Amino acid sequence: MTTHPQLPDTLWFTRCPVPTATGIAADRNWLADEFAPDGIAVRSLQDAAPDIDTAARQTHYTHALPGLFREGGNVPALWARSGGEPTRLIGLTWIEERQSVLVAPGSGIRGAAALRGRRLAVPRHPIPIDFWRAMALRGFEGALASAGLALADAVLVDVPADGHTGQWAAGLDALRRGAVDAVYVKGALAVEAARRAGAEVAVELDALPDRRHRVNNGTPRPITVHQRLLDEHPDLVERFLAVLLRAADWAADRPAEVARILGAETGAGAEGVHGAYRPGTHRTLHPDLSPERLDLLARQEAALRAHGFLPEPVDIRAWADPEPLRRARHRLAAAAAGTRHTPESVSRPGRYGTPTTLPSGSDR
Repeated sequence: MTTHPQLPDTLWFTRCPVPTATGIAADRNWLADEFAPDGIAVRSLQDAAPDIDTAARQTHYTHALPGLFREGGNVPALWARSGGEPTRLIGLTWIEERQSVLVAPGSGIRGAAALRGRRLAVPRHPIPIDFWRAMALRGFEGALASAGLALADAVLVDVPADGHTGQWAAGLDALRRGAVDAVYVKGALAVEAARRAGAEVAVELDALPDRRHRVNNGTPRPITVHQRLLDEHPDLVERFLAVLLRAADWAADRPAEVARILGAETGAGAEGVHGAYRPGTHRTLHPDLSPERLDLLARQEAALRAHGFLPEPVDIRAWADPEPLRRARHRLAAAAAGTRHTPESVSRPGRYGTPTTLPSGSDR
């Protein structure tokens, strides 16, 4: 007699505080609604943080929780895969999130070429995967490359982030003290922090015409899932992605609602949201696995490995599985046409639910 794994009692999701279809779907309560008829709860790692242990919270970075969907920065996602966690890449988005190189007021430093010989702040955080440091290195690398320069043409200054509060506080404090000449920042909170610090923009990376110079932690941004969930319950993965596609469709016609949700997701005010996300962001939330996005992620993987952030290479195309997204699109199209969607596979029961029931650090 064949024993099938049971349905999980909980699906988890996690996302970064940025524009994501996952955040939109969560705000609309569509993820919970989709799986409630199956008796499956859907919970956010961020919202559940006070109720779960540190190891469970860290799965946003390690993805050591088989029942987890993650839409977040590519540095932790690549790090987890590189370290042996059997995740699969099931989608990529490209959302322009303001990236800038800031300098002190009155410095006169303008343009990427002016960064030659300058002291560039590279933060150092005491965390297993220092994605902040990776972002700064890649941001400066992209800016310098746009002027035909490399990191070796500038002076990298380590800036310990211990004791600082706020995402960009350490670098901006070093800039204020004159310890560095330039800092890299990203996102809505960075817009507000830069305004408070009186910093000036030397390079707007979003304005650089070549996308390769804008590749960083959030560009492109992966959606990943654990291989175990995909093997045991492929239809749950398909249905989750279908909800994300529906959320992206909904957002495309509602810029004001997306701005409201972004404010809640990022913790920034209207000024920060408006300054960080260009007009049309609400129409860019759809994931795909296009050759261009896969190539851009491969560039990021190679750069992160060169900087020592990845213990082993990650074959991006081998990591990617396009089937769940293809089936999700088929499901959504069938629903829109009012026809019956025929599942291509049947979900079978699983052995995982809440983080506390999982074996710790399994299948890295």
